[in-house]
Amino acid sequence: MLKKINVKQLRIGMYIQELCSSWMDSPFWQKSFMLENQASLDKVNGSKIQEVWIDTNKGLDTVIDRIVIDTPSKPEEKLVPVVKIPMLFKDIPPVSMDEEMVRAVNIVDNSKQAVFSMFNEARMGNAVDAEKAMPLVEEIASSVMRNPGALIGLARLKTADDYTYMHSVAVCALMIALSRQLGLDDDKTREAGLAGLLHDIGKMAVDLDILNKPGKLTDAEFVSVKEHPAAGHRMLLEANGVGEIALDVCLHHHEKMDGSGYPDRLSGDQISLYARMGAVCDVYDAITSNRPYKQGWCPAESLRKMSEWSKGHFDEAVFQAFVMSIGIYPVGTLVRLQSGRLGVVIEQQVGKSLMSPKVRVFFSTKSSTYITPELLDLAGPGLQDKIVMREDANKWDLKDINRFWLGDAVNPT
Repeated sequence: MLKKINVKQLRIGMYIQELCSSWMDSPFWQKSFMLENQASLDKVNGSKIQEVWIDTNKGLDTVIDRIVIDTPSKPEEKLVPVVKIPMLFKDIPPVSMDEEMVRAVNIVDNSKQAVFSMFNEARMGNAVDAEKAMPLVEEIASSVMRNPGALIGLARLKTADDYTYMHSVAVCALMIALSRQLGLDDDKTREAGLAGLLHDIGKMAVDLDILNKPGKLTDAEFVSVKEHPAAGHRMLLEANGVGEIALDVCLHHHEKMDGSGYPDRLSGDQISLYARMGAVCDVYDAITSNRPYKQGWCPAESLRKMSEWSKGHFDEAVFQAFVMSIGIYPVGTLVRLQSGRLGVVIEQQVGKSLMSPKVRVFFSTKSSTYITPELLDLAGPGLQDKIVMREDANKWDLKDINRFWLGDAVNPT
């Protein structure tokens, strides 16, 4: 529940949904965050902010409930506070794609600005305060728990200008989804998410002209790019609030199982679980995104390509868990149904076959014409239609198929 309170009522453990101030008066770069330590509380109290909105579903309330621990007949009965802690990930209820998309749009927008600010500090040579990123990781994680397809699908739609920042947001979300599939606990899931958010911070040490070059890199330019894991590791060693998992993923997310990766040519069990996770999530988002030098591949085609590389490149068990976390036909994939209709995958269905997602059909291959869009639950009772293959939008001259899965929350340009 949202509640507006005076800043004097704030305490550590509250979730601040919004500060009642202009952005110029705010000491924070993020709009919503968990008030996790005294330093953050002191920042609010030392600012011009008088009131804030808190979300009592995500953090502490203003009232401390009390329970009797001795028998009530005793006049000296003692009362102790019941501390309300943030909701466990397993207790976050799932929601529909349409419902979560509304929230995911705001989270992605806020995340992009926050990561830009954080990375820009790194580019200028300033130490990164990773503790400030944890509320952002919490927001992303909560969205993934409610419905992973919304934010993960949305973060895939990048422009060349914001690729580096949105790639970090996307890998954060993918790491969290993969952590959930692997059964990691909440704390490790958060650490994996932070690792995903920071894994490419070393690219701030690479010349922008090289990062954004539309053509093939020269040997010298490629050497410069390959230095980004070590550069990022050095940055994070000087940062506040960075644990071993984030340091490891930053340095080793380009290692390969066969030892052909970089920077240390690690192989097999020399590569940690989290670095193996980072390798899969990093590559998937990279190859599904539009880059200055190539168009992104379809999500399902990307998984097919990655499966061909998996023996030498990826840990096979981690890769299979990754597929389970996003689906054989991830959100946004164009598919052909047995009926001859084309549709876009809208949503995976927890506990049901990966071959039976929700699909919005909009085109007939028999008449080569658009048809009235219709949402199909392929796992629904009595429905005989099913996916027979992935399709190529260019083959049918289909334009902007993303509009069929983004919903009313987004109006893509």
